[in-house]
Amino acid sequence: MTKKNATIYDISKKLNISVATVSRALNNHPRISQATKELVVKTAKEMNYKQNNLAKALKSGETKNVGIIVPFVNTNFFSSVIRGIEEELSTYGYHVIICQSHEDVNIEKKHLNTLLNAQVDGIFMSVSRTTVDTEHIQNILSTSNTPIIFFDRKKDIPGISTVTVDDYRGGYMATTHLIDEGYKNICHFAGDLNLEIYQNRLNGYKQALIDHKLPVKEDNIITTGSSIDAGIEAIKKLWSKKSVPDAIFSSSDFAALGACQELKKRKIKIPEEVAVIGFSNEPFTQFMELPMSSVDQTPVTMGQMAGQVFLDRIKDNSSGVSIEKKVVLKPQIYIRKSSKRK
Repeated sequence: MTKKNATIYDISKKLNISVATVSRALNNHPRISQATKELVVKTAKEMNYKQNNLAKALKSGETKNVGIIVPFVNTNFFSSVIRGIEEELSTYGYHVIICQSHEDVNIEKKHLNTLLNAQVDGIFMSVSRTTVDTEHIQNILSTSNTPIIFFDRKKDIPGISTVTVDDYRGGYMATTHLIDEGYKNICHFAGDLNLEIYQNRLNGYKQALIDHKLPVKEDNIITTGSSIDAGIEAIKKLWSKKSVPDAIFSSSDFAALGACQELKKRKIKIPEEVAVIGFSNEPFTQFMELPMSSVDQTPVTMGQMAGQVFLDRIKDNSSGVSIEKKVVLKPQIYIRKSSKRK
């Protein structure tokens, strides 16, 4: 008996009590005496009893599992959001299943189907940069009661709650800081403009220039990837022109790091000749030889808020009400040596 998983029927037979009593004891039912509960639990352990979670899920209507889909887990931002979600939900007995889309909408679709087949209680999602058509997400809304919560990268789909940072405000703050430090010819590494977060950062950059009576130069807006190599290539492109910028606001810390490396290689002084500020406040920014300014997205808080939105949604559903929530967090700016000239 100890070599295989026992059932509640085996425990019932051994203790000569009803199956119903065993089940209630294992589920801590108040009508079962403490002595009986302890005896049943002790016997269950001795007999290698494992609770059938699938059967329990079918009975209760919940699996206590949630899915999280992110482009990658190997960045501080996404790993910190996941941490925030876990911290918020673990108290309520939830476990997370983490999936990576690798910026591929087809992989994203497969993960969504896998999570739905696993009957997760909810899905947290930051869309891939190749997610343009959202039919696969909208289909879930029309065929399933599983709630979806977007965080950071989102699509405007009715019925889906979102938790984001105010990227427009972050772009505005970063650009205004550079202007306040005396920089006038400010370049922007815009990121992938298929994603709303980068559009908002670009719009914040533009508005800050307009509000401070500075021209918006299209030549100063460079579409880049969010990588070190992308930042290096952007500097090469900029320095091939007649007019070079005196400051760079990058929508990505990694592209900003690449820019710093290439500027140093060219013996261009930071921040005396060119200032650099990034976005996301990755841990490496404060430990660089020349610490780099950056806009913080408060990712742990974002994850915690996403968890709260999910819990509220579950509560709303149980009362027959479904409320769509839009949570927008305030960004914080960390000023370091890379952009502080005054």
